[in-house]
Amino acid sequence: MKIKYKITALFALLATAIMLLSSVSVYYFTSSDRAEAFKRRLKGRANNNAQIYSIFGDSSIKLLAQIDSGSVSTLPRKSVVIFDYLDNPLYVFNAKGETAPPVDRTILERSRVEEEVYFKVKGREAIAFHHTDSRNRLVIVVAAYDEDGWARLVQLRHILFLGLLIGIAIALIGGWVFSVQLVRPLSMIIQEVKDISSQNLSHRLEAGSGHDELHQLANTFNELLNRLQESFMIQRRFISNASHELSTPLTSISSQLEVTLHKDRNIEEYKQVMLSIREDVKQMQQLTKSLLEIAKTGSQGTIELVEVRIDEVMFKVMGDVQKISPDYKVELHFEDIPEDDREFLVFGNSDLLYSAIKNFVENGCKYSQDHTSWVDLSFQSGQIIIRVKNQGDVIAEEEIEHIFQPFYRTNSASTRTKGFGLGLALAKRIIGLHKGAINVQSDIVAGTVFTIVLPSIKAFSR
Repeated sequence: MKIKYKITALFALLATAIMLLSSVSVYYFTSSDRAEAFKRRLKGRANNNAQIYSIFGDSSIKLLAQIDSGSVSTLPRKSVVIFDYLDNPLYVFNAKGETAPPVDRTILERSRVEEEVYFKVKGREAIAFHHTDSRNRLVIVVAAYDEDGWARLVQLRHILFLGLLIGIAIALIGGWVFSVQLVRPLSMIIQEVKDISSQNLSHRLEAGSGHDELHQLANTFNELLNRLQESFMIQRRFISNASHELSTPLTSISSQLEVTLHKDRNIEEYKQVMLSIREDVKQMQQLTKSLLEIAKTGSQGTIELVEVRIDEVMFKVMGDVQKISPDYKVELHFEDIPEDDREFLVFGNSDLLYSAIKNFVENGCKYSQDHTSWVDLSFQSGQIIIRVKNQGDVIAEEEIEHIFQPFYRTNSASTRTKGFGLGLALAKRIIGLHKGAINVQSDIVAGTVFTIVLPSIKAFSR
């Protein structure tokens, strides 16, 4: 069932319940008011008859009969019986076609105790009224039918029923209009979402100027589209670059083999071709390894986390980088060595952390003119801060936000050294897996500084 039908049904049910409750309440209180008003009329008639009989005694019977006969129109189907203290009837009056109401002795006894007792007899309402004075102890029973009161109640019932039907019709129409207006923005969103595909992620939903839940939904969906579009762009760029990088050594290998097989050659020429092919294979092997490492680190939570001493990782990085080339130098500095050994520990994977930090340090040696990387290790508020600094070429401001993308290389890096542009992308993913963050600053005075922040075990224990 569509939501607009549900809203219409719920709105109509709610309105019907409210109107029904109001109608029942009006009818109940009107009915109670009618009953009380008729009781007062019966009591008044009984009291008048008692007063007249008390004053004139038996001589008042004709007068009472005349009075009761004249008031039959105001109290239809009236019957009046006056009893003495021995329950003997002293006066009896019945309207035409009516008989005296059969009065149980218990009702008479109750009236002498409670002063007045109301009861119903043969469709009529009645009162047993106890009157006492210095000469008489009388019980006057008056029974009648409230014709006007019941007629008004029937009329009121018809009016309320008709009003309920009209109210339900209005509620259904109002609920339908209300639901259509309410669902219209959702229908527009659905229609706009149908136009969005992987080939058309640039389309955005119209959020409108309001600040309600639909506005928040549209904005949230637009933010999701922004992330998806960015992911698709990165994926397409990654596939394009990976295909290009993989096709380059394969093309080189294929070309060299075709040229070599074109005619017979001596052993030395074959050896040179094989050495060249080996270099291309190594390059392709290194690229494939980097791609696999990026794929593995892209699935967060799949690495095994153990306690790792960051200072041991740093010493290993420093030693291995200096072995790469005799020109490479790494200077490691400790700032404010903490007394608590837990400050040195992080939850992570030693090999991955080694690979990430080594990439920053090696790049510092590779791209700086003096082939030196300065590494500062400091500890602050449960965080391990690693700063890797070099005096290489300044990274332009517009390039800093792209250097962590796979296959992206700055202009200076692409002209000076060979590479695939995967190292920084892999390093950032590794640091992200360890709940860390990376910040980059580059200018002529300070050089290029990569700041790595990792939470220590002490921070988790807090």
